[in-house]
Amino acid sequence: MKHVNFIASALIVLSFNCKNNPEKVVETASTSSNELHETINNEEIKIIPINHATMVLSHKDQVVYVDPVGGIEAFSGQEQPDYILITDIHGDHLDPTTLKNMALESTTLIVPQAVKEKLPEIKAKEIIVMNNGDTQDLGPFSIEAIPMYNLREEALKFHEKGRGNGYVLNWNNQRIYISGDTEDIPEMRNLKDIDIAFVCMNLPYTMTVESAASAVLDFKPKKVYPYHYRGKDGMSDVDEFKSIVNKANPNIETVQLIWYK
Repeated sequence: MKHVNFIASALIVLSFNCKNNPEKVVETASTSSNELHETINNEEIKIIPINHATMVLSHKDQVVYVDPVGGIEAFSGQEQPDYILITDIHGDHLDPTTLKNMALESTTLIVPQAVKEKLPEIKAKEIIVMNNGDTQDLGPFSIEAIPMYNLREEALKFHEKGRGNGYVLNWNNQRIYISGDTEDIPEMRNLKDIDIAFVCMNLPYTMTVESAASAVLDFKPKKVYPYHYRGKDGMSDVDEFKSIVNKANPNIETVQLIWYK
């Protein structure tokens, strides 16, 4: 039975002002303010930010890595993944060296075709190619491939429609949206019944905080996590993102995790 070993002081549910409290590095997908012994129970989905677009999600004995980059050392202390989701071909989402150094014999990779064509020689349990609009029932959860692409004329060169995938996981009676690199596309705005959303916001590659907030206000997730917010000229203003969202809809909880150290 898999479990993640955490330092006790780090197992605290986060608030948005976590940048003033750097010890708080683990978030659970529970909306309650549980104490430590309740926070680590197996009924919750745990969220561990690694860096930028990379994270670890776990529930009971299932572990999912999203866009694992940064070298094998970035995952020191983490359980081996049962699944790896990769969204796009760019180096902050696909790192062949990191994958080659992982033991993946019991791991299923879920990737778009463009990523499949760039994967290194690895001994994975299975590689599943998903195109935009595809769905897969993987047992512990089902997954939907959501389009991710740019809209602004000057940004079309970064992410063309159909190349990469965002994902929606239907897991533990929750719907978890991972945007990947995208702007505020209609497919995002039209999402339904999202419990947890990871939404990118960085220029020039994805979108402004205003566009991200506008899309979030359309699809109304219960919780939104700004991620992937380091751009060419520094960090996007995630405090402004929170302010826009919460002023218009205080029922959407905005949570800031520590993605950059």
